[in-house]
Amino acid sequence: MLQSTFVLLPGVGEYTERRWWDHGIPDWQTFLNHPSPKGLSAGRKTLYDRDIATAIHQLEQGRARYFAHCLKPRDHWRLFETFKSKAVYLDIETTGEPPTIGEVTVVGLYADGRLTQLVRGDSLTEARLSRELAPYDLIITFFGSVFDLPYLRAKFPGLTLDQPHMDLCFAARRLGLAGGLKQIETQMGLDRVADVRGLDGWEAVRLWNEWRQGRATSLERLLLYNAADVRNLEPLADTFYDRLVARYRPAGASRA
Repeated sequence: MLQSTFVLLPGVGEYTERRWWDHGIPDWQTFLNHPSPKGLSAGRKTLYDRDIATAIHQLEQGRARYFAHCLKPRDHWRLFETFKSKAVYLDIETTGEPPTIGEVTVVGLYADGRLTQLVRGDSLTEARLSRELAPYDLIITFFGSVFDLPYLRAKFPGLTLDQPHMDLCFAARRLGLAGGLKQIETQMGLDRVADVRGLDGWEAVRLWNEWRQGRATSLERLLLYNAADVRNLEPLADTFYDRLVARYRPAGASRA
């Protein structure tokens, strides 16, 4: 899908992209070999050729962060198949207050089948979180562009979050799916272990407060809840990407 993406070019939107696809220009290489799409001046074609050649070079070098800047956030989903092997799924828990007075209590990270959970007062530090995130080329969240990532930036001002970001909440909206993460999981047939089934973000706040008051089992349950949140992002990302590709890619083009 990425190599069929033309909305990374200045002034090109989905309408123009679709028109080029429909006129037999399904990918970057075809565009470079084409004399000029109808309605595109020779001068603009030369500029676009340069931009596409740069994009091809950046892709060959595996530089996902380049595309974070030339694609609008709503189009970062197009990077999923290409950079899936270096994607990290992220979800945070907090004290339930805004970042000006609240705190991050747990950061859950899931990648390559491995779960890492950083806990406030123990393993959660800016340095540790930076080290954990640095190797990944794509961050995937649910509503993270509004909540998780701004919260992390506010509490850890030295943290670098420059990777492309696929927000599954807004991908779901584009697909006509409404509701929060738990409701959409149910629609997609995903389940949770019985110990955390039915819990929500406010219950996560309560569990943190109970643990702070000395109930050790509450932290265990909070971590189970966070693990379910972050692990379920992976099958959702796979499903949403497939559906978005089916809707948006040109006929016969690759998923990647």
